[in-house]
Amino acid sequence: MILTGLVLGAALGYVLQRSRFCVTGAFRDLYMARSARYFIPFLLAIAIQAIGVGVLTGLGVIAPEPASFAPLAVIGGGLLFGVGIIMAGGCATGTYYRAGEGLLGSWVALIFYALFAAIMKYGPLAGFNEAARARTVGDATLQETLGVSVWVPIVVFAAIVAVLVVRQVRRNARHRTATLPARRSGLGHYLADVAWSPWVGGVLLGLIALAAWPLSTAAGRNGGLGITTPSANIVTFLTTGDVTLVDWSMMLVLGILLGSFVAAKLSGEFRWRVPDASTMLRSAGGGVAMGIGASLAGGCTIGNSLVETSLFSYQGWVSLIAIMLGTWGAAWVFLVRPQKAAAANRPAPVLTPAA
Repeated sequence: MILTGLVLGAALGYVLQRSRFCVTGAFRDLYMARSARYFIPFLLAIAIQAIGVGVLTGLGVIAPEPASFAPLAVIGGGLLFGVGIIMAGGCATGTYYRAGEGLLGSWVALIFYALFAAIMKYGPLAGFNEAARARTVGDATLQETLGVSVWVPIVVFAAIVAVLVVRQVRRNARHRTATLPARRSGLGHYLADVAWSPWVGGVLLGLIALAAWPLSTAAGRNGGLGITTPSANIVTFLTTGDVTLVDWSMMLVLGILLGSFVAAKLSGEFRWRVPDASTMLRSAGGGVAMGIGASLAGGCTIGNSLVETSLFSYQGWVSLIAIMLGTWGAAWVFLVRPQKAAAANRPAPVLTPAA
């Protein structure tokens, strides 16, 4: 049954590559471009998963267990993770799918992300990580605090997302997108030629996240999509040979690489790309921050921002906000400030009178 993780991961990698769906970009564009083009489809993915998980839980198919809330670890880890994904040029899943496209900088970030996640979970920093995450408070979810059914936050959130989707669709309708001539016809045209819209990416991301719950449960793992722990498990398995670490979630993250590689090859977008040394160093630093931050926060932009939010856990929503703030702060340091400095140092154009 763990092979269903590989298949679902491949589907996830394919969808992310074809739709260019990146949570880092969704958060960054809110600040830099004042654009919610990817952020609202991401909220739509959360809503789809929340409704589906509510139904499956009610039917007794799955039994989600929201994470306990350790505020200091979640906030500190989320901020650090947000800084890391700007340095690395992508979040955990974004780094996986870009590595599958042949981007060597993403491979560097991925290696350091998995390595430091393993150090935090099983290595010398495991004690620090456990102590930080042990400082929990009160309720784990919003519905526990309010004393209401989980369907109350689900319905309210879904209604808010529906309004935001309608507004964004109307806004998008004012803009036309240029397209390249088709290389294929029929199904191949849609699978490999056409760039999928963020809406397609968001809906499919939500459905894949929902499918992860019953498939993972059937394989003996109670949980949805998850990236950080299986990435740490890959490093630990390679260094210890412990085959008990090879499970559904490890197949999932390996599948992301496979799916994005296939999508990139079919669309002609795969090629090995070697960044300069400074970009490599920044990617490595980003990977370190991502590994430490995600371990402290209890998840990344998938485990927390997509999955835990659908359960309306405090860990999910507080982490999402912390990651966004970290992303915006790092975007100012690494992207906005250099652009302003370059613009300030650019010589003014010299105007000469017409002859």
